[in-house]
Amino acid sequence: MKTEQRRFMRIGITGGIAAGKSTVSKHLISRGYNVIDYDQLAREIVLPHSPIVKQIEEEFGSHSVNEDGTVNRLWLAHNVFTDDNKRHHINDIMHPAVYALAVQKERDIITQNPDARMIFHDIPLLIETLDIAKKNGFVFDHIMTIEADDDIRIQRMIETRGMAKAEARARIDAQLTREQREATADVVIDSNLNVKDMLSIVDNTLENWLTA
Repeated sequence: MKTEQRRFMRIGITGGIAAGKSTVSKHLISRGYNVIDYDQLAREIVLPHSPIVKQIEEEFGSHSVNEDGTVNRLWLAHNVFTDDNKRHHINDIMHPAVYALAVQKERDIITQNPDARMIFHDIPLLIETLDIAKKNGFVFDHIMTIEADDDIRIQRMIETRGMAKAEARARIDAQLTREQREATADVVIDSNLNVKDMLSIVDNTLENWLTA
């Protein structure tokens, strides 16, 4: 395989649900960095009547898609994402498409800002999809995982997403463990801290990377 030639650092940001990735990403954007939001990419690939929506309907039946051609998120949440096999199946459909779109987004950033020193990829399931990333030519210079204790994350989901405690617990249990993420990441950011202290650690980490 041809060695990738680039002048910028590619940074992966990950972490468990409700751990604080969005807070970190918003901070990076406020500082002028480019952040590719994979949740947003996932929404883009399922625009009404898109090829991915049609594939989801073929695999999971008509209940998985609304009459207006949008995915039926509520039905999928209760009938697909609660089943390990079905969840893996829909991820196998969506993740390659998301990464393919990310490749284009990154190219667009470099075209518009050829002097960019860092490009961040905010990927909730980064550790789970590293093989797909590599197939798309993505080698990350650093991986940062944002972590918080489970009880804090559950409380955040209850307060900000209106989830029941059991649903929040199930969302956490459906993902890799904190230990698995930390084993792959080279930096762990503790979001049990107050936001100011957490973001100060993020800033210091970036400074260390840029001056290394």
